[in-house]
Amino acid sequence: MLSGRRLDLLDPTPFDIEIEDIAHGLAFVARWNGQTQGEWPYSVAEHSLLVERLFTRIDSQASQADRLAALLHDAPEYVIGDMISPVKAAIGPGYKDLDIRLTAAIHRRFGLPAILPASLKKRIKQADRISARLEAVGIAGFTEPEATRFFGKPSHPELLEGMEIVIRPPVESRRAFVARYRELAG
Repeated sequence: MLSGRRLDLLDPTPFDIEIEDIAHGLAFVARWNGQTQGEWPYSVAEHSLLVERLFTRIDSQASQADRLAALLHDAPEYVIGDMISPVKAAIGPGYKDLDIRLTAAIHRRFGLPAILPASLKKRIKQADRISARLEAVGIAGFTEPEATRFFGKPSHPELLEGMEIVIRPPVESRRAFVARYRELAG
């Protein structure tokens, strides 16, 4: 990692994980395999910031730790990349096992439970799906009917009011991700 840490992907430990490495990696990983509109690829860092904002709208009483979990929901992608679901399925259980180990190490590093409670995971997934639908229509070329077919209709359209998809240079995405982490980590 750029921090000088060495991360063993097969046996990751919390001691080898730094927020700056996560932010840097996610800022340079493109969502939608880079097939988005805009001057810059839409990064997983920006997606994570959007999911955390949506999560907070879904649950305005969420704790700082729960919001941090939402921000870090795709954190393993800083080293394993963002793969579309059909590719993950084709790779099989090895990918899921790697993701679970990395997620647990990341969570422990930042004071979260290695495995999040199911109710929290469900709320984060809801924000993630809303984000994916917003991204699909806003920057990935989906029509409304296509987005509805893949992501469903938003059950609470008011959650989307004033939400913007931010596309900026990776260095700015990295800074924004670290800044939000610091706000949430206190």
